[in-house]
Amino acid sequence: MAGTQALPELTVTRFVDSWRLDGFVLVAVLLLAAVYAYGVRRRLRAGEPWPLWRGACFFVLGLGTLVFATMSALAVYNRVLFWPAAVQNILLDLFVPLGLALGDPLALASPTGRLRRAFASRPARVLTYPLVSSVLVLVSELSIYFTPYFATSLGDPLVLQLMHLQLLLTGSLFVLPMLSRQELLPRWCNYPVRAALVFFDGLFDSVPGIVVMTSGTTVAGHWYATHPRSWGPSVQYDQMLGGGLMVTLAELVALPFLLVVFLEWWRAERERTVALDARLDREAVAAQARASVAAKRQAPVPAAAAPSADVPSAPAPAAADVPERTRPWWETDQGEVGMRMRGEG
Repeated sequence: MAGTQALPELTVTRFVDSWRLDGFVLVAVLLLAAVYAYGVRRRLRAGEPWPLWRGACFFVLGLGTLVFATMSALAVYNRVLFWPAAVQNILLDLFVPLGLALGDPLALASPTGRLRRAFASRPARVLTYPLVSSVLVLVSELSIYFTPYFATSLGDPLVLQLMHLQLLLTGSLFVLPMLSRQELLPRWCNYPVRAALVFFDGLFDSVPGIVVMTSGTTVAGHWYATHPRSWGPSVQYDQMLGGGLMVTLAELVALPFLLVVFLEWWRAERERTVALDARLDREAVAAQARASVAAKRQAPVPAAAAPSADVPSAPAPAAADVPERTRPWWETDQGEVGMRMRGEG
């Protein structure tokens, strides 16, 4: 890459036109796209439908945002200005994991495959535990900006790639289990609890931006002091701008994240209701069949075939032949609603 002093002033036109190729990210994007497309193809060939919107979220919101964050003007100017690097990191930490998780890639994985086994392992369970993953995201961001980590990444491409990978992985540890329909979370983490965790996580995600924006210590101050520029905001104002953008983007992604959790909650409850209605219908049909059989057994005998007084009459139908009353659904439902209706909750 050319020296930082050779870069012209960042304008709207240059922000749109400035791009740079990142070979490492390009290989990763192509690999993820190929694996996901293979999973969708295998599912469709098995006769199982796959929502088009999930694929669009994975490719456009997930991989597309990954390309934009690492190859657009944000990557070109991240060594000259702080705010492009801050936006770049927030996109990798929050937006890319959300897009990938909406694609639900785990649902495409083989039930006995390595990916499922990896997420079912004890280390993965610990890392994706809701409180642990939230703390990891917060600690990851704070450690980047208030240690030599960030300044080192500006001068070392390998450290920069490592930092980006760290942000992507820590963000995915929280987002992926929250939106996945697989059993990646503890039993107590139902949808109401998920919604509460996502709400509070949105508040936590704004903490690094607030700290950066209000800090009296300049982030990577030595780097920017030794790489001056004759255009753009001052170093302190650049940092305030970057922190403000971090807070804005963190809160901007929190709302759709919360809405998606509520939609998944509504879908799960709808599926439970449909399954419950189907079970009650089957019970009603079975009860009607038993009632019909019992009615035939109790039908009056014709007079011509009536037995004499000396012939003992047939025994009365056993209690088991009497049709059972169809029980209300809340007496047998093992879910949270049924338990509350029975007074067990």
